[in-house]
Amino acid sequence: MNPAPSEIRLSDLTICHDRRPAVHHLSGRFAPGSLTAVVGPNGAGKTTLLRALAGLHRPQSGRIEGLPRPAGIALLPQQAAIDRGFPVTCRDVVLLGLWAETGPFRAVPREGQARAALALEAVGLGGFGARPIGSLSAGQFQRVLFARLLLQDAPVILLDEPFNALDARTVADLLGVVRRWHGEGRTVIAVLHDLDLVRREFPDTLLLAREGLGWGPTEAVLTAPNRLRARMMAEAWATDAAACGRPLRASAA
Repeated sequence: MNPAPSEIRLSDLTICHDRRPAVHHLSGRFAPGSLTAVVGPNGAGKTTLLRALAGLHRPQSGRIEGLPRPAGIALLPQQAAIDRGFPVTCRDVVLLGLWAETGPFRAVPREGQARAALALEAVGLGGFGARPIGSLSAGQFQRVLFARLLLQDAPVILLDEPFNALDARTVADLLGVVRRWHGEGRTVIAVLHDLDLVRREFPDTLLLAREGLGWGPTEAVLTAPNRLRARMMAEAWATDAAACGRPLRASAA
């Protein structure tokens, strides 16, 4: 694994789309090696937060501190954001996990090919290397994406709805991978909707409704009053709301 993760600190973080906050003045910390679920209603800013942690969305104000260099962060986007019509194989997708090592022009060494094969075996797809991704089920394709993360070997792993619309066996197998990462001391942050799964598998939770409504041990966060408050805040959101009016601090460099 790359160097062990540091504490990730968010300080008065606001992330906007056209100055309208998707995440609003959020402060808190992800402890090194923590396993945290990010939950909240639709439109709560969960994906935007992950994109900011991955360096793909610049904050409007506030700071993010303690992130590793980009090669030390692995992001799994939602499947809906990925075009599966491109004619590539499972092996090709998994080998993208070596991009930080090989760059765009160097050939992948034999050792890298072997690592890709082992990663596919680790997610239950041994022998699938030559299969085109367009021929896979949703669950099989998600396994391929997890295999790519295994090759990235990053200390910080960001998962955006990793179990959405998957069968129970695939969810169980991929949860095993997540437990492995947690046991290795990696920091894992996952956007999730299944609160029963969150309570069962994730020790820490951030409840987000654009603002942070709770952040800490899962049972202390997912209380009925907190969940009701999140739902009421979501029902009050307006698509034409005014831009953030609070004073904005300098964003993270």
